[in-house]
Amino acid sequence: MLGISVDSIPCLQAWSENLGKISFPLLSDFYPHGKVANEYGVLRPEGFSERAIFIIDKAGKVRYIDIHDIDGQPDNEILFDELAKIENIPIISSSTEIKSYHNDKNREYSSKNKSPSVTLYCTDWCPSCKRARAYLKQNDIEYKEINIEKDRGAAERLRGWANGNETTPTFEIDGEVVVNFLRARLNALLGINE
Repeated sequence: MLGISVDSIPCLQAWSENLGKISFPLLSDFYPHGKVANEYGVLRPEGFSERAIFIIDKAGKVRYIDIHDIDGQPDNEILFDELAKIENIPIISSSTEIKSYHNDKNREYSSKNKSPSVTLYCTDWCPSCKRARAYLKQNDIEYKEINIEKDRGAAERLRGWANGNETTPTFEIDGEVVVNFLRARLNALLGINE
């Protein structure tokens, strides 16, 4: 994953530090101003670029484009689905039969059963991590949180699970790994009915 902006390097450094640092490279498209943005058709005549997401496969083919308002937030689930298609990862939706995906490992946790062991791998700045924390708290799930920017050993484990990427949030639930905030899969593993 790369972030590209028409801003200068010092501006990008300040932005990154304001977010609490980020785990992917930021590239400056400052000089010649907006050359990359122009090549992708997202440079405005005023000299700044549209907010856009391009998913490019390993062969260099553009597989997905999302151009949205500066204040808009793209739907992460759509992006995860598009990435899963490229990586040939099974996609779980609310209509998918979770039982078959998990090799009949569905578990229901109740007051009679022991609580699941949950570890959340995340960063401080990731919007999906904030949603994951809220989800676990709302469902009264106790969890251990590991910040992969501070624990680089954990980041290395994460890359092993996520095809070399530092994808957050990632969950480890009783030894089973869920890369990304895949709500239906998490519900099945945690015995949550929504």
